[in-house]
Amino acid sequence: MLWLIYEFIKLVFLLIFPFILLIRGAVFLHESYALAPWISTMGGVGFSAVLLFVYFSFFYGRLTGKLGGFDALKRRFLIAVLLMILFSLQGILFFSSDNMKTANIKNEISEVHPILRLSVSTLIYLDKELLITDAQRQPEDYIKMGLKQKSHSLHYEQTDGYTHALDLRTKNRSELRNTMTKWYFKMMGFNTLRHVGTEDHLHISLRSHDRPSAI
Repeated sequence: MLWLIYEFIKLVFLLIFPFILLIRGAVFLHESYALAPWISTMGGVGFSAVLLFVYFSFFYGRLTGKLGGFDALKRRFLIAVLLMILFSLQGILFFSSDNMKTANIKNEISEVHPILRLSVSTLIYLDKELLITDAQRQPEDYIKMGLKQKSHSLHYEQTDGYTHALDLRTKNRSELRNTMTKWYFKMMGFNTLRHVGTEDHLHISLRSHDRPSAI
């Protein structure tokens, strides 16, 4: 029985690892080399595509007893790249209104850093009820919420043209689910903070090279 559980966990990990590498790799390139947003994202695609290519080659070898010629290897690699590009573009560009608190956020989400968008959309595959409560802000928005106006915030547009933060609803969700959500983003390399300033929510941010210490 334990052997079956171990094999199941191993299979699940192998299946999700390319997607972990996609996001974690993109975050690594962004943080370590300060690459342009889409270059960092496509770098993550490259990392995950290589891993997917290894998977394809391994299973092909197990089934046929051979790896195949150069054309077969090239075809396998192109398929892996296309799959990861399609997954990434779909996750970055398309969000359901069911996962947005208001219609305004639906418009603001395109201003959020693509790596952050991709990480959220990937989690939505597992958590359909995930709700984005805030994305882009202006300084006056803090006054409207009854808070002190901030001179710097990762909800503001950074010099790369994107905001680097968004908020997720924690209300009416179990603490286990909120904790798992928080640790998912931490493992992916994002900053997380539980805020209770206006309404309980989870603040997720990607490091900004404009202000490295800001969250």
